[in-house]
Amino acid sequence: MTLATQLLAWYYKNGRDLPWRRDKDAYKIWVSEIMLQQTRVEAVRDYYTRWLDRFPTPAALAQASEQEVLTYWQGLGYYSRARHLLAGVREVCAEYGGRVPDNPALIQRLPGVGEYTAGAIASIAYNQVAPAVDGNVLRIFSRLFCLEEDIAKTATKRAVERLVMQHISRQCPGDFNQALMDLGAMICIPRRPRCPLCPLADLCEAYRREVQDMLPVRAPKKAPQLVTLAAGVVQRAGKFLVQQRPATGLLAGMWEFPATEMGAGDVAAAQLREKFRCELQQTVEIEEKILQCRHTFSHRQWDIAFYRCQWLAGDKLREQACWLGKTELGTVPWAGPHHKMALALAERLPNK
Repeated sequence: MTLATQLLAWYYKNGRDLPWRRDKDAYKIWVSEIMLQQTRVEAVRDYYTRWLDRFPTPAALAQASEQEVLTYWQGLGYYSRARHLLAGVREVCAEYGGRVPDNPALIQRLPGVGEYTAGAIASIAYNQVAPAVDGNVLRIFSRLFCLEEDIAKTATKRAVERLVMQHISRQCPGDFNQALMDLGAMICIPRRPRCPLCPLADLCEAYRREVQDMLPVRAPKKAPQLVTLAAGVVQRAGKFLVQQRPATGLLAGMWEFPATEMGAGDVAAAQLREKFRCELQQTVEIEEKILQCRHTFSHRQWDIAFYRCQWLAGDKLREQACWLGKTELGTVPWAGPHHKMALALAERLPNK
């Protein structure tokens, strides 16, 4: 039996029942693949269902505002994915009549779509013979063929792509790619792979040599940079002062309670008072800390403390700031841990 035959036989008996596998709609597959980047399957299920309820077609999504799209994405993180998906769908509607193209090269030209996503869409939706090489596939093939090169290197990825193309099913390439996804999630896991249960154990060179726990080889990642922040929660007449982040950079366009980065030796109260006075033309008194949490991004980690603040005086707010009531707190996309603070406020306060 070939690798593809053994893998597909296992997949048809053991493959996961996932909502985005219930039809071959390229748009739905696209949405699922973008959501699944850097995010666990179980975390995506509810987001995917809610997204399709609101944006069931490319046309429905193309007509939505970026702020609404980001609000529906709230909690999934890596918000550039949502922005790219919106831009890509608008391009599909403008250039391809609302139908996702079936050519992997054309799919890859869409904003935010890389080789893996293009291969997944083309193979699953259109039965195109295209590889979909992600971390799961790199791990599986590095073990199958005992590859000792760093899988983060481009040369290693190209070598794995060539191996996948040698073994991919010509009749069912989409099923083959999805089978690899499931094998990596269920059997050939990063640590302590479940080799006795693997349908490809008799083909695996790493298993034969008993070095499966040592593969794949990957250079260690740098620890994220720790950034300390203080944020002020100001309430006035039942509403809270919030501001929108700049249109570019980390968490672009998202909303937050006014916050400032803290340097060594800085005092939160003094820094926040200056923040409100200089940037928002508001005078506040800093009171007790009400929440502290850490939030990790890909290259940095926020250690942020939220302080209750008493509003004393202030002129008209600048354009990027506003006052939001309890019922409005859930209508804007929040920047990282600010969402946790907004949820806590919404739970504690009566409707106003």
